Amino acid sequence: MPSVGFFRFPLNAMTATVTVPSSNIQEILIGYPNAQRDSLIPILQDVQEKQGYLSRAAVEAVGKALDIPVSKIYGVATFYNQFRFTPLGRYHIQVCRGTACHVKGSLAVLDTLKRELKVEAGETTRDGLFSLEVVACIGACGLAPVINIDGNFHANLTTQMIPGVLNQYKKKR
Repeated sequence: MPSVGFFRFPLNAMTATVTVPSSNIQEILIGYPNAQRDSLIPILQDVQEKQGYLSRAAVEAVGKALDIPVSKIYGVATFYNQFRFTPLGRYHIQVCRGTACHVKGSLAVLDTLKRELKVEAGETTRDGLFSLEVVACIGACGLAPVINIDGNFHANLTTQMIPGVLNQYKKKR
């Protein structure tokens, strides 16, 4: 993974051509008159809400508006796991790794998903169809192990069930 300073981000985040209409960022910044450093996190949250992630172009625009170096913004944003630097896939898969799911085999489910999708947790497939995220607990312990795909829970999973679950979504294309 390439790095800028101490921040490491996926190659596609660095090389992708992303056009963020400056009007989108300006709309957000209008809500923060006389914004200073203390407004950085709420502004980044609003940018991510609007775009789905923090693009390099958006981070640069916010940095320019707040007179904060991009490296400092990445430093803040990478500290909090709420921020993403790549777009989510059309279908966002959350794998529960809470205690009940762990005991019932969620690590094997996660490993199977990573192998089937050819991505690591926190990444999106090349075709943009799936993104994979590990979460601490989904709150569906009685269904363990469980994954959530765009609000649809898939419960009592086994590794053998994963290809079928993924195919359901691939067919929806």
